[in-house]
Amino acid sequence: MSISLVAGLGNPGPEYARTRHNLGQMVVEALARKHGLGWRREPAFDAEVARWSRDSDPVRWLARPLTYMNESGRAIGALARYHHIPVEGIVAVYDDLTIETGRLKVTVTGSAGGHNGAASLLDHLGDGWIRYRLGIGPKHPQEMDLKDYVLSPFTPEQLTIIEQKLPIYVQGLELVLDRGADQAMNQLNRKDP
Repeated sequence: MSISLVAGLGNPGPEYARTRHNLGQMVVEALARKHGLGWRREPAFDAEVARWSRDSDPVRWLARPLTYMNESGRAIGALARYHHIPVEGIVAVYDDLTIETGRLKVTVTGSAGGHNGAASLLDHLGDGWIRYRLGIGPKHPQEMDLKDYVLSPFTPEQLTIIEQKLPIYVQGLELVLDRGADQAMNQLNRKDP
């Protein structure tokens, strides 16, 4: 199954741009920059999209929902239906509090794990899409409210890790696109991919 849609989850607006919850969008934006792709607003989908065609590969779409995180599935579901993309042809890139900052994990099934964007995708798409989960944990201080933590900017130390890992995140995403979820899981889900 070829992957036709890569969704970078996050919240719209400059005030959220460098927050932990927008790490998925940061990685998809870095992928678009690497390949010289331009974004255009698509009001019908409540998203910004970039069209990506490489050599003889089928056309792929990158998407940044313009909805808030908890409505991500509405935008991605509309885009997938319009382009007749099956659920197995979708990768969602998003932050995960249960994974240590700087690590990533690729999975294909499972619950939302408390992530509102993943829950919205499950509501609108069902299961079977590829999860490209980027670590933003552990939450510190522990008593900090979860919402405040994910909506706050990275600490300078975390930002340094993220900036160092950004090319690796992009390469990992390209591996998912080129080789599929199984091979990506085998390579990327190890402690030191």
